[in-house]
Amino acid sequence: MSEPDTGAGGGGALTLQPETRPPKVRRRAGMAMLNPSIMRRAVPEAFVKLDPRHMVKVPVMFVVEIGSVVTTIEFIASPSLFVGLIAIWLWLTVLFANFAEAVAEGRGKAQAEALRRSRRETPAFVLQPDGTAREVPSTSLHAGDLCVVTAGQLIPGDGDVIEGMAVIDESAVTGESAPVIRESGGDRSAVTGGTSVLSDRIVVRITSNPGETFLDRMIALVEGASRQKTPNEIALDILIAGLTLILLVAVVTLQPMAIYSKDIQATAVLVALFVCLAPTTIGGLLSAIGIAGMDRMVQRNVLAMSGRAVEAAGDCSTLLLDKTGTITYGNRMAAAFIPVGGVSESELAEAVLLSSLADETPEGRSIVELAQSRHSLPEPDVSGADMVAFSAQTRMSGIDLEGRSIRKGAADSVRRWVEEQGGTVPPDLGPIVERIANDGGTPLVVADGPQVLGVIRLKDTVKQGMIARFKELREMGIRTVMITGDNPLTAAAIAREAGVDDFLAEATPEQKVALIRREQRGGHMVAMTGDGTNDAPALAQADVGLAMNTGTQAAKEAANMVDLDSNPTKLIEVVEVAKQLLITRGSLTTFSIANDVAKYFAIIPAMFDVAYPRLKTLNVMQLDNPHTAIMSAVIYNALIIPALIPLALRGVKFRPLDGAAILRRNGLIYGIGGIIAPFAFIKLIDLVLTALGLH
Repeated sequence: MSEPDTGAGGGGALTLQPETRPPKVRRRAGMAMLNPSIMRRAVPEAFVKLDPRHMVKVPVMFVVEIGSVVTTIEFIASPSLFVGLIAIWLWLTVLFANFAEAVAEGRGKAQAEALRRSRRETPAFVLQPDGTAREVPSTSLHAGDLCVVTAGQLIPGDGDVIEGMAVIDESAVTGESAPVIRESGGDRSAVTGGTSVLSDRIVVRITSNPGETFLDRMIALVEGASRQKTPNEIALDILIAGLTLILLVAVVTLQPMAIYSKDIQATAVLVALFVCLAPTTIGGLLSAIGIAGMDRMVQRNVLAMSGRAVEAAGDCSTLLLDKTGTITYGNRMAAAFIPVGGVSESELAEAVLLSSLADETPEGRSIVELAQSRHSLPEPDVSGADMVAFSAQTRMSGIDLEGRSIRKGAADSVRRWVEEQGGTVPPDLGPIVERIANDGGTPLVVADGPQVLGVIRLKDTVKQGMIARFKELREMGIRTVMITGDNPLTAAAIAREAGVDDFLAEATPEQKVALIRREQRGGHMVAMTGDGTNDAPALAQADVGLAMNTGTQAAKEAANMVDLDSNPTKLIEVVEVAKQLLITRGSLTTFSIANDVAKYFAIIPAMFDVAYPRLKTLNVMQLDNPHTAIMSAVIYNALIIPALIPLALRGVKFRPLDGAAILRRNGLIYGIGGIIAPFAFIKLIDLVLTALGLH
């Protein structure tokens, strides 16, 4: 998780360093794959879902249910082992599809239960006009109320800090144990209800009404209460419904079955033919795939406002990323010591260490670390020394110790100070300073009294692993654009080092929106991350806007996703999760349709065994007889649905490839595999049925 920067580099404010490890996938209680308790609850839920009012939402499975009823009636009217077995396996086909959906929903409900446990009734201390605080239940708070929260208390609702600064434990919501700092003003003021204050006192302006908090929305999301079908899902539903209707018409008009019915009941065989050739596999798993995809997003602590946003993330071809905190650490760090005027590097390092011991900024700490690690310098005794703090007027800091006055700071400021001390500037200083600035770094000149010792090179360090991530995105056909307020020279240097495809320097809110619109006019889906009020217009314009939970209310309202971890690099992970959802849906659709080939070779020869004996040549699997052939196809058609539930929930493994490569790979695995697998398993089931004497 990327922890917030609570101060500027030069002013000596505390800054929490971001971590370099990748974001964790948090799994809350009961979220393990195929958890036994979830499985037990899913079984009765599968029977409840047999309600026609629910089944009609999935047309292909609704028709299968009708076929199950018809076959059951035929069995009751004319009892037969063959018809009875067909009826049983048709009902199991419907139940297995319902079970897949119930398991996916059960995982969300288990997570919702964990979230509810973290949400408890807490007292809120509402600030009154006379300055006193009145205790009220947190459920009675409304947007605009001001609440006082002190160390040891829970924050009663979502809001913004308008007074004070405090350390907050957000583990109840984010799953991360590392505390974060929230303070009034800027883009790090947002707090979430249910988190606890570890230190100090803050005043929070509540921004949500009862039942509208992020926790409430997360609970609704993971339970599926607010999940709406996405455009691609609706389109696939229409396709499946169309195929179902075509097959239904074709099957009921098969007149030769009247002849074949002398040996095998015509109605049962016709229903079996329809069920086996209809896209029941993807029809039974489609809902589970969508629910599981949203679930994987929630597991990464991303609150998506709609399934449409998740799907759009999977189709994104352009990613806009802030430089600071996303691509780079956001704090300039010491990279090199460059001596001038014949000074040795060890002399420069010793002076640099002395001047930076009292500097608590990230830059100051990185200078001390570099001096000690590269030159093995012990920490000197600076007791009795006068520390010179950085100021905007002098643009220098340093130390006065035992008659020495050491200063470090901006080149022009140190140059003037040296000249005031009666010293001169070495001729090699200017080119070094200019080269560092042109390379995107920041030069700090160091002087000991009238003598210039050298230059510290500070650079905005690119986060570990970002270069590889951008390479993966490029292989996926996604173009990355870095957005920064830096000048073009600095931006170009960081862009080259990070490996992004393009950059926008000295960016303003208007320029960000213009860039997004330009990309969209070019046919690209655009994703962007941001946390400030100035990011709100661009977040609203982007197809996928990911706001940080620590960001301003304006940013969160403009975006269609909120990252509760406030990790700016999460956008890359969001795209990968969304692509996995789309790939899983496409792969299982391919597998479902490819399955039909083997079923044709099983059922068609069996259906026309009496009327057209020559069709026996199509019995390439050498199935024992028409009864076992039809039953084998029906049983395989039912069993393949629960067999694919783990894959539907886990998702097809994502690989950073371009669209054509993914299509080829999945076509081989799920297309050809979908053709071959049924031949083997239908033959195996036929052997078992024959051995049991069910023919």
